[in-house]
Amino acid sequence: MTRGKRQLTGLVAGLVAVAILFAGGRAVDRVGAVSEETYENIELLTNILAIVQKNYVDEVSSEQLFEGAINGMLLSLDPHSAYLTADLYRELQVDTKGSFGGLGIEITIRGGFLTVVSPIEDTPAFRAGIQPGDQIIKIDGELTKDMSLLEAVKRMRGRKGTKITISISREGVPGLLDVTIEREVIKIRSVKARRIDTDYGYVRVTQFQERTDNDLRQAMDELLGEEPIKGLVLDLRNNPGGLLAQAVQVADLFLDSGLIVYTDGRLESQRQKYYAHRAGTYEGFPMVVLVNGGSASAAEIVAGALQDHKRAIVLGTQTFGKGSVQTILPLEKEAALRLTTARYYTPNGNSIQASGIQPDIVMDSTLTVASVEGRSVQQRPGLREENLPRHLEGEPGAEEMRDELLEDGQTSDPQLDHAVELLKSWHVFEKIFTVKREEAVQE
Repeated sequence: MTRGKRQLTGLVAGLVAVAILFAGGRAVDRVGAVSEETYENIELLTNILAIVQKNYVDEVSSEQLFEGAINGMLLSLDPHSAYLTADLYRELQVDTKGSFGGLGIEITIRGGFLTVVSPIEDTPAFRAGIQPGDQIIKIDGELTKDMSLLEAVKRMRGRKGTKITISISREGVPGLLDVTIEREVIKIRSVKARRIDTDYGYVRVTQFQERTDNDLRQAMDELLGEEPIKGLVLDLRNNPGGLLAQAVQVADLFLDSGLIVYTDGRLESQRQKYYAHRAGTYEGFPMVVLVNGGSASAAEIVAGALQDHKRAIVLGTQTFGKGSVQTILPLEKEAALRLTTARYYTPNGNSIQASGIQPDIVMDSTLTVASVEGRSVQQRPGLREENLPRHLEGEPGAEEMRDELLEDGQTSDPQLDHAVELLKSWHVFEKIFTVKREEAVQE
């Protein structure tokens, strides 16, 4: 390896267009001496390579065979480790800036089929009605059974304005749905904010990108610039995660001290702790964090930190359970290796790998209705980490929508409605207890 290494934590698999999400900055030791058994297995591999090249029905190159062997080796480990070709690695480095080309869906592989984790808001896939849990059976008429994730990503890429037809299988809908989508250059706005009922703030973080902390601080300053707020809803639903450093920065905005998250791996360099600081903290108001099965990785770090520190109530459904850290290791020929190297833990020491964050208040959202090709269909629960083949197990002892704000201040979102009700009740009870305490002191 001739260049530096970059560490990351990310989503389940990757985005079509490809947003494989980073976290930054620790090194991984170089490969040391290998055992005699390893040399014997390498010899077996090279013998098989020679046999295939000599006897296979078509001529195949050494590069093709070795790349296939590398992909197979990493695929046997867990769903998040992968070999990145030069093209994919270059695009990956651009994706975290929040602008990339494609359809705008997060995908993984389940049971040999490409499966949608979640469409990204305000993208072609979202507008086309693609839903979490949809299985992509065909891409432009070609079956995707046993197609690698990276190959599928490559096929679904293309120039802005070009079209692609994907055939999806959806639970409760007979037959396949053919959906034609026009590719776009997708620019993701990671932070959206506004006031609800004048006195309460609402902030949605869609992904954790390079500028998410700055964008969130700007949004908070604008909210607080009008007049003080009585409470804040932080919406992390369907947030697939992103940069670990950004998750730490976002949590730090609402915590004045204490541990935010720590990682633990086999190597000393993979054991890191991240702390909050008092400077710049937004405090003095209660918070409710909204989560669901599409909240993963960095989103779970933030929710877990605010929950463990009693800074916020977490409301919604069990999160995805993406509690592992991936490291990007640059290779020769501009390629890279994405390898799972550690697990991360909440301040109380809970690993959320394959378990997720358990909300303080469990509340399902009302199933929303989407339309595909003129047919109304209900959304179903999304995919979770524990459903993925070869997912990492959690550590022993680990705890096993979008908003449509209407002009009158009410919403079509029952979870958000309930969060605002909680904040209003919080304010009422705070007044009651303050009066009670003052009366007790006077007596």
